[in-house]
Amino acid sequence: MRSSLRSLATAGAVIAFAVSAHAFAANAPAAATLAPLPETVPSDLPRNARPTHYRIEVTPDAQALTFTGKVSIDVTVFSATDALTLHGNGLAVSGAALVGADGKPVALTTTADEAAQTLRFAAPKAIAPGQYRLDVAYAGKIGTQPSGLFALDYPDKRTGKEVRGLFTQFEAPDARRFVPSFDEPSYKATFDLSAIVPADRMALGNMPVKGQEMLAGGLKRVTFATTPKMSSYLLFFGMGDFERSSQKAADGVDVGIVAPAGSGAQADYAREGLAQILPWFDDYFGVKFPLPKLDNIAAPGTSQFFGAMENWGAIMTFERILLLDPKTTSPAGKQSIYSVQAHETAHQWFGDLVTMAWWDDIWLNEGFASWFAAKATDHFNPDWNWKLGAVDGREGAMALDALPTTHPVVQKVRTVSEMEQAFDSITYQKGQAVISMLEDYVGPDTWRDGMRLYMKRHAYSNTSSRDLWAAMEDAGGKDVDRIAEAFTHTPGVPLLRVNAVSCQNGQTRLDLTQDAFSLDPAARGTTAPVWPMPLLVRVGEATPARHLMAERSESMTLAGCGPVLVNAGQLGYYRTLYPAPAIKALVASFGKLAPIDQYGLARDNLSLALAGYQDMAVGLDFLSAFSPGADAVLSANVAERWQAVYGLLDGDSAKPARTALGARISKIWAPRLGKLGFDGTAGEPLVDTELRAQLIETLGAVGEAKVVAEARRRLQGLTTNPQSLDGPLKGTWLSVAAANANRADWELLRKQAAGATSFVERQMYYSNLGLAKDDALARESLAFAISGTPDATSASQIITSVARGHPEMAFDFVRANQAKVDALIEHSGRARFFARIVASSTDAAMVGKIEAYAATLPADEAKPVVQALTALKERLANRPRQREQVAQWVKSAK
Repeated sequence: MRSSLRSLATAGAVIAFAVSAHAFAANAPAAATLAPLPETVPSDLPRNARPTHYRIEVTPDAQALTFTGKVSIDVTVFSATDALTLHGNGLAVSGAALVGADGKPVALTTTADEAAQTLRFAAPKAIAPGQYRLDVAYAGKIGTQPSGLFALDYPDKRTGKEVRGLFTQFEAPDARRFVPSFDEPSYKATFDLSAIVPADRMALGNMPVKGQEMLAGGLKRVTFATTPKMSSYLLFFGMGDFERSSQKAADGVDVGIVAPAGSGAQADYAREGLAQILPWFDDYFGVKFPLPKLDNIAAPGTSQFFGAMENWGAIMTFERILLLDPKTTSPAGKQSIYSVQAHETAHQWFGDLVTMAWWDDIWLNEGFASWFAAKATDHFNPDWNWKLGAVDGREGAMALDALPTTHPVVQKVRTVSEMEQAFDSITYQKGQAVISMLEDYVGPDTWRDGMRLYMKRHAYSNTSSRDLWAAMEDAGGKDVDRIAEAFTHTPGVPLLRVNAVSCQNGQTRLDLTQDAFSLDPAARGTTAPVWPMPLLVRVGEATPARHLMAERSESMTLAGCGPVLVNAGQLGYYRTLYPAPAIKALVASFGKLAPIDQYGLARDNLSLALAGYQDMAVGLDFLSAFSPGADAVLSANVAERWQAVYGLLDGDSAKPARTALGARISKIWAPRLGKLGFDGTAGEPLVDTELRAQLIETLGAVGEAKVVAEARRRLQGLTTNPQSLDGPLKGTWLSVAAANANRADWELLRKQAAGATSFVERQMYYSNLGLAKDDALARESLAFAISGTPDATSASQIITSVARGHPEMAFDFVRANQAKVDALIEHSGRARFFARIVASSTDAAMVGKIEAYAATLPADEAKPVVQALTALKERLANRPRQREQVAQWVKSAK
């Protein structure tokens, strides 16, 4: 933006504004094509105006944690009004004026409504319909938590000196903390951004830098090119001592990783992955990435609640899941770098190019990005066996979806708090699972054709779920609308009961009934919805047969005889309850099943057993059917499941069974770890490194003496060589050592954190402090968290780490130190923070405590806490039975 000065008269002040040569919405659609926001789309604003273009200039003061800004917004007014209302949160307006076609500014009076997060700009007389420019001068605060414009402090990788970077995070309702704006997704506009920053700092935006102008006082004005038409929450600004590593992707787009100076080769893996992923999405969507560059910006910090954000052309990702540091990056971390980047890149189309009209349909962003990320990650890394992760994702979604507090995928969102809490496993993982089921049902080619049609029809605009289903139907996806509407608008998990299986004359008959799976026994037996359920059923080793079950009870007849597998391929979003003979046949033929079906069957039957639909022995028999020499990815997942079962045997009464089960787990998995060795070999497959990490974690958790001793030995090695633990297993060894730490170990961890020269490493040490099983060390970790020594995000992670083993202690501590803990967490995340604190509790006394805390919150903020309370009640109801049945199985198992 080329700046010039234009005077603005205000009540008691004359304010200079930067106005570009665009004047009135040169980059926006013609005014004649604009219309007020339709009543069908929710909004906090009066619907009497719409923006087409923003020109923003911001001047941050990173040290003072304040900023000033000037914005000129080209606005179309549709009906006569005495005021324009925009969003603004925490912004102090020093002057505002409205400029009409005559070019004369009219001073406006500004009133802020803090509760509504709006700014009302009142005119001295009625504003007639037409085109205007709204000019506002304002100031705001730079936060220390990731919302709005915020600062992150971190050790410089070259000097160890503490430095500061600035970043923005606007989803869902926080662009209004940065600029007065129509801060809702359907108010799309183009943006010109410029920033006045120190001359030795890099400024970042959605678009490439268009120009720089040196200013007095060691400053410079950086001007970015005009963005495409987009929603306000996708705007990005960053500033700091950064470096950019870039290359041209095959489609000609300049892709770059921006990281703290001194990161060097740590950006290479992500940059090469980004260059690989981007053209693949071009082809899949049938629309080339429309911006000239795509950066992924490493923020040297963390958040309790998100890992990355899809700002158009300027993804922001926390460093721990973007930069590959051979000293600290685990094998799972390396995989996350690829998959998280694929997720955010998918958003550049699904969310940025085409955006949901309102937050009710946030799953259109998140569910699809999760699905696309899995698809791309699996495509480019077939040896990772990434599809197994979809089973875990499905299970995570069902765990929440089977509670009475669940909600539909397409949910009703009206308040700011509801916006902030809409990002849960139902939005992400259930959305992803439903999409996978639909793609499998209609076929991948038809599905891709529907995606391409959807992108073509709705580029640069806003949609609802029905627009996507219409495109799918037009592309040939029969029954998509019917199935999708049921699974996205009806909450809950379908339960398919296989009532009987019989085989006569070479044909197998199944009698099926559908119901709803619930973790609440009181909800069972009530009338459940009827979902149109796409089934894929295999008899023996025959080709699976497809069937759309649209009635509550149906029968199927299939050719052949043999073990019956419902949900072959594990892409259906439902649970399957088999009769005992069918279970026996599946266990007997387990080795003949595909790994995805082995793992899906085991997880499904474990979940059914945990909920009381069948004995725990059924799930454990499936878990025992795995070969300990199986594929590395499958073995790692199964070892993790054994660890979870071991965790059920808490409490003194379960100690004998716990000891016996621990010995059984060691007997199964210690030989596999012995073959792998404690240390990797050069060039070994990533999946072997990951299996080694999981086996160390699992065997450490069950108290395998050799593993625990080795972890402590390696931790103590840090006293003479601070680099002795460097490598992909650093976090794994630290977690085992920290869980079993004595005071000397704990003090060593704290000392290492203080001396760390990388934020990721420092936070790794800090978060491990809280894992100590020892009660006294856990209490000391909590006190240390609020001592002021750890940064805010590290401090909050220490508390959640303590809560993994001491949830009641952590909850009581947080409540007793509420003000200090609140200062560590952004307001929008506090309820979710509390929900995490109590996630592993099995103490009945916590029910009343959580109820008392929930009562202090507004209803729209309390949702995560109420969900956590419901989950606790479920654990209290089911855990005694689970312990008893696991103990009985351990006693009787060979």
